[in-house]
Formats: sequence, C-alpha cells, structure tokens
Amino acid sequence: MSVTGIQEEVEYASCDCCGLTEECTPAYISLVRSRYNGRWICGLCGEAVEEEITRSPEPAISSEQALERHVSFCRAVRSPPAEHLITAVRNLLRKSRSAPASPRRKDDVDGPGGSGLRPLIAD
Repeated sequence: MSVTGIQEEVEYASCDCCGLTEECTPAYISLVRSRYNGRWICGLCGEAVEEEITRSPEPAISSEQALERHVSFCRAVRSPPAEHLITAVRNLLRKSRSAPASPRRKDDVDGPGGSGLRPLIAD
C-alpha cells in the first residue's frame, strides 16, 4: 500500500537480459521500457549496460549497442531456466543440510591442548 492508503497495482516484469522477474508498478515498467527501446531490464542489467557505455573505447557506443552486447553476454553465460542462481543456491543448501556431520575431535575445535569446552557437534 502507498502512503495515501491506496493500493497500487503491480505487475510482473521479466528482464529481457537475465530473465529475473520482479514485481513493479505499470508506471515503472513503462519508464524502463522507454529508456531501453521497449525492452524491460532489471536494475542490475541496467547498471551493466551503463558500464558498457562508459568503458567502450572512442567512438562511444549507443545505448542500444550496449544493450545488445549485454543481452549477448547474458545468453552466453545463462544456464537453463531450472538452474538459475536462486535454484542453485537452494540446492546447495539442501545438500549441505542433508550431508552427515563428520565426527569432530577436541583438537579440531580448539587446537592442540584444547580449552576443555565441549564442541557443538557430538563426538
């Protein structure tokens, strides 16, 4: 809800570069599309496009050329949709939680001689 108490309409917009989907207001979606020739791109990709423009050698490239370079880069490094970063991190966490804890010795926790404190993991 906005400050005035009126609930703003939101839509989902998918980045034309990386595929990230965000909830945005229609006004924001229109603003971004007007800035990038009808394409909607997320803020991170927008920063990458701006960086591409500023670091290009003379003569400077247009924003459309920079956007095309970034889209090409994203397509080259993008994994299949099921393996996006969030999914990969979630799978990594699941694997680390299901892995059996290795037994720990007192020396592993507090070094040779130890402090005499019990490790958090049972011996």
